[in-house]
Amino acid sequence: MPAKKQSGRFTKIGKGIRDPGAAVRYLRRTWRNRRITKTAPTDHIAFYRQVMADDVARASANAAVGTADEKSWLSLGERQFAYLRDHGLQPDHRMFEIGCGNLRAGWRFIEFLGVGAYTGVDISPEIMIAAQATLAERGLQAKRPYLMVIGDMSFGALPDSHFDVVHAHSVFSHCPVDIVEAAIAGVRRVIRPGGFFDFTYNESGEDRYWGTLREDYFYPTGMLNDLAARHGFRPEPMHDWVHSQAKLRLWAN
Repeated sequence: MPAKKQSGRFTKIGKGIRDPGAAVRYLRRTWRNRRITKTAPTDHIAFYRQVMADDVARASANAAVGTADEKSWLSLGERQFAYLRDHGLQPDHRMFEIGCGNLRAGWRFIEFLGVGAYTGVDISPEIMIAAQATLAERGLQAKRPYLMVIGDMSFGALPDSHFDVVHAHSVFSHCPVDIVEAAIAGVRRVIRPGGFFDFTYNESGEDRYWGTLREDYFYPTGMLNDLAARHGFRPEPMHDWVHSQAKLRLWAN
């Protein structure tokens, strides 16, 4: 089934009425995010870094990346890997993953690719420590992946025209439009001509972009297509991706 388009705040209110637990979680996030905003009022990456730190401290690294239990962590990682493997990823490719988290899918990519072929970045130091633990637990040290904490979306430490495949799962769903555009511009620099960039996003059910709680952002697909074209990409919707979020592939011209 295709991804569900999300419409505005009244839908969220309705969900809260039907599911009191969801309403409690929404209120907890509201209070937490207001507290964090006092120390990170404008810088979204600094704000979301603190959100991740809070999630890790309160629950776990798995929960912070959106899969609270081991079974769902393994299942979603396998789904991401299998989809990309079946849609163009080759063992000889060089791959860059934005928001690699604690290597939920990344350890599978590392295992599949050649030595030194995987680069993963995240904004959260706590999550990257957990990623190193995943690497050790899976016995993949000899693959020598490059794991790095970043502070912006320019990816300035990475070389031009280097990667065949770029991947970002559930990253843009937590980013306002200026961060998304910065990431698209950064990817355009580091991807080789003919490479592709796959990312998921919350698809807006309205003809507008909107966000809530400084955590969740929703995009009309046409808006993302326009951003992609502005930076030299050709967009292709990936309609056979089965998930709550939509997936878009950008081909580097």
